[in-house]
Amino acid sequence: MNRRRLYVPLHGPVRRLAAVLAACAALFAVAIATAAPASAHAALIRTDPAGGSVVQTAPQQVVLTFSEGVLLSADSLRVLDPAGTNVATGAPGHAAGKDSGATATVALRSGIGNGTYTVAWKAVSQDSHPVAGAFTFSVGAPSKTTVDVSDQAAVGGGVAGTLYGVARYFAYGGFALLVGGCVFLSVCWPRGALLRPLQRLVAGGWAALVAATIALIMLRAPYVNGSGLGDAFDLSLIRAQLETRPGAALVSRLLLLAAAAVFLAVLFGSYAKREDPEERADLAWGLGIGGSVVAVGIAATWAMAEHASVGIQRKVAMPVDVVHLLSMAVWLGGLITLLTALFLPSGTGTVERAAVRRFSALALTAITSLVGTGIYQAWRQIGTWRAFTDTSYGRLLLIKIGLVCSLVCVAWFSRRWTRMLGEPGAAVTTGVPALLGKVTRQTARLAPRQTVKAAAGGPEAAAEVGADVDLASADAAGEPSSGTDAGTVTAAAAAAGSGSGSGAGTGSADTGGADDPRRKEQLRRQQDAAKAAREKKARNADPARSALRRSVLAEAGIAVVLLTVTTILSGSQPGRAAEEQKALATAPAAGAAPGVTAPAQGASQDATLRIPFDTGGPGGKGTADLTLSPARAGSSATVHLELTAPGGLPLKAAEVRLSFTLPAQKLGPLDAKVTTFGAGHWIASGVQLPLAGAWQVAVTVRTSDIDEVTVTGSMQIT
Repeated sequence: MNRRRLYVPLHGPVRRLAAVLAACAALFAVAIATAAPASAHAALIRTDPAGGSVVQTAPQQVVLTFSEGVLLSADSLRVLDPAGTNVATGAPGHAAGKDSGATATVALRSGIGNGTYTVAWKAVSQDSHPVAGAFTFSVGAPSKTTVDVSDQAAVGGGVAGTLYGVARYFAYGGFALLVGGCVFLSVCWPRGALLRPLQRLVAGGWAALVAATIALIMLRAPYVNGSGLGDAFDLSLIRAQLETRPGAALVSRLLLLAAAAVFLAVLFGSYAKREDPEERADLAWGLGIGGSVVAVGIAATWAMAEHASVGIQRKVAMPVDVVHLLSMAVWLGGLITLLTALFLPSGTGTVERAAVRRFSALALTAITSLVGTGIYQAWRQIGTWRAFTDTSYGRLLLIKIGLVCSLVCVAWFSRRWTRMLGEPGAAVTTGVPALLGKVTRQTARLAPRQTVKAAAGGPEAAAEVGADVDLASADAAGEPSSGTDAGTVTAAAAAAGSGSGSGAGTGSADTGGADDPRRKEQLRRQQDAAKAAREKKARNADPARSALRRSVLAEAGIAVVLLTVTTILSGSQPGRAAEEQKALATAPAAGAAPGVTAPAQGASQDATLRIPFDTGGPGGKGTADLTLSPARAGSSATVHLELTAPGGLPLKAAEVRLSFTLPAQKLGPLDAKVTTFGAGHWIASGVQLPLAGAWQVAVTVRTSDIDEVTVTGSMQIT
């Protein structure tokens, strides 16, 4: 006989659980949305002509070299003359030679005149994140320029960048629910595949991953170009993005999700309803092989387009990343599925002790794999111990490590309660005689009072007597009689009240009969109350099960936070790359080609400034050390700003702002956008001061909501 699919309405604990998880997911999606856009992952190593240099003859092309491969588009390189006209000809491409994929070049129009030229560039690094910047060089002699390249900073940020980050978060969450839920229902608790709440949970993960993938495809163009959301609906731009490696990975994910839909249909259909053990075993083999291929393929769409695909040991890192993602999904997704099963109404069927123990063993294996692959990834992405504290990636990784440790600690308690599941507790060891005696005593206490109530109140009161006696028995037994028994007792009491009796007399046909709507409604409420009491007693009958629900709920809450940190990490610049970029930013320029006047080395090329400050609050005293390089008018300079406390340690500030003013020419203030580069260290790239002279530098430091100060100093620009 075929097994029928069980329908369970979402109410009570399940509905509250769904509301809590949805609120947590929304909260941390907002956290991702308000996070800073991802830092550059491909660092610009050198340029030809060099940034800030003066060449005697006009170059025929501009060449940029990056620390890793980059993807180029038709507008990746623009070379703007002093009037803002683009003098580049042809489409940008890669230079010939070794590691040509890490270069970008474009030809220049012949016969360009003297003056300062601005090179505005943007590209997509191999790990799918956009990078952009600008620098200047001069032909003959520097000149004034009217070029504005502030739009370069919008690449990877703005509304499109925010929505892109939110979509990535839901993609990770959907993947975890899809894979973890399927593993739990096929390996740990196959009978649960018949339950509608669990089917909805897994199908919801599939739908979230599909929707997030489609959103990522549409948002890809405005995300990498820094344009408006209108480009998300431009079919030509979408087609162009699909031809890139990240776009191909997203399309592959959609195709694999179509296969996953077939897998879900079989899992929730013929596999869940199959009664014959041999037929079920044969189908399980097919589901296991097919599901594993689909899950590995979906995980590979992340590994082939993000951090694992670039850097050192790529051939090892990509398979390790796939294992890491699958371990995360099995653990966290299975955890949410188990939590939903533990909060199901008792009438649905309680998740078996053996199923919970199977998941406990499976989760332990997943955790071990997660920790092992995570250690390798941390070493590969961090490189040095200092990067843990000096880079934002390292600090986020420390937070993730702390969350994983917390999750493992809570999981230890869950395993403890899992071992105790089903063991008889004090509430159920009193024996049948004591149980019957408790029922008899409670019924005896209620009898005199309810008899008087029935005699005085007629049929409605008599009906309440039946419900009270039934609920009293339910409270005593812990597992009350079925709804049929309750209905029988209540109906009997009502029938007794509607007959003739002393004192109350007979009820009228339209108010005391069996068809009285008010009495039917009253009986329905009493039966619902009895059912709710039975379900509550059944849920609380096993103390270990109640404790397990609480510990798994705590695990799920930590898991939501962990998923948020993981999403932000995947969009952040790895610590190893940040350290390399920092070294490149302070390294001297490469040797100049013949005919090129390179910027002079030494102190004359850099301008430094030290300004003490005091915001007036606790820990508000310190020193601001500022270095601008090169300190040459019209060049694209980099500003390093370091705040130190009186003891020499880095000083943390809630906000730092920087601006430049040239009082002699009444020019400014020109704001410089600073970003966090390390502990107490901020950097501003592409700072252009058009004229020579004594520039006034204003540094604003805020250490709390109310403690803020602006200090100024003077810096000479040549």
